[in-house]
Formats: sequence, C-alpha cells, structure tokens
Amino acid sequence: MTTQPLSLAVIIGSARGGRLGDKVGHWFARQAQARDDMTVDVIDVVEHPLPLAMPAIGEEPAEHVKSVKDPLSERLHAADAFVVVTPEYNHSFPASLKNVIDWHLQEWAAKPVGLVSYGGMGGGLRAAEHLRQVFAEVHAMTVREMVSLHNPWTSFTDGEAPEGADAAAKKLLDQVAWWGKALRTARTDQPYAL
Repeated sequence: MTTQPLSLAVIIGSARGGRLGDKVGHWFARQAQARDDMTVDVIDVVEHPLPLAMPAIGEEPAEHVKSVKDPLSERLHAADAFVVVTPEYNHSFPASLKNVIDWHLQEWAAKPVGLVSYGGMGGGLRAAEHLRQVFAEVHAMTVREMVSLHNPWTSFTDGEAPEGADAAAKKLLDQVAWWGKALRTARTDQPYAL
C-alpha cells in the first residue's frame, strides 16, 4: 500500500455574491493542509463558469466551454477524495455546485466525498442530504461524518470557525483519509467500471 499523501480537492460550491463559502472553504482547507497525510487543492466554482446548457450525449462541448471544463476535469480526476463546502439555498444546495457535478462523471467514481454545510438553524443539513443522493448516482461515496455550521454569519469571522468546528473537521478528515486511501488502493488493484 502506498504511503503517498492523499490528494484532497476542497470544492467551494457557492457562486452567490457576498457569500460565506469562500471563508468556510479556506478555513476547512487550512484544517486539511495542517495534516501530513494529504495535499489540498481548493477548487472554487466561481473560477469555473460552466454553462447551464450542455451538449447532447456523445457530442463534444464547444471549444470555449472545453477551455473551462478541461482544466477543471483534470483537477477533479487527479483528486483521491473530495470535501464539498455548500450553503443551503431554499432547502437544497446551489445550482452552481450541481452544474459542476453534472458536467463530470468519471472524475467522481469510486472516491469518497466529505460534506461541509452551512446555513440557518438547520446548518445546511438539507443541502448535505440532497448531495448524498446526487453523489451516489455518480458512483461516489459520501462519508458519515460531516461539518454543519449553524447560523455562522456572526461567529464565522476572519476565517475563525465557531466553537467545535475544528474538532468536527478533524473527524471528517479522518474518515475521508481512511476511505480515500482504501479506495485509491482498490482503484489501483482493480479499475472501477461505470
């Protein structure tokens, strides 16, 4: 079994103006970067403006779309595991995040996904539960532990997380690391077929 660090992609899923997602995402990335068993790539959906209109099945996207999609696809493909940072909008996750998921398939397959959600009193839990269903469909595996930030608007300032969030992040990262290493070995021993 390889001792190579796990390649973790932290995906910031909100594209809304004035969002908290970048602060939450970078806080979480710092939690992961403090570990010696993983490397971190922060992927912000704002930097990858994929169109909502997709080509027909079997057709290639236009060149200007490929120029956005292909570099993102390479980064997702290179990841051994993912942590997705999502707000809760109208009892679910944002369209910007769903669009990134929908433009890709092979990149998610047989890899673990951890979830970090934030929102009002519910802490984004409904968004996270919806994401579990979507990731199962693209052959990814969500881990049980998660981070849920309830009403973080006032307590989450200057990258400082609310009380208890660092401990929750550690638990989530421990599970993502275990599954990430196990599934990386499994994919190497026997490639996963969709």
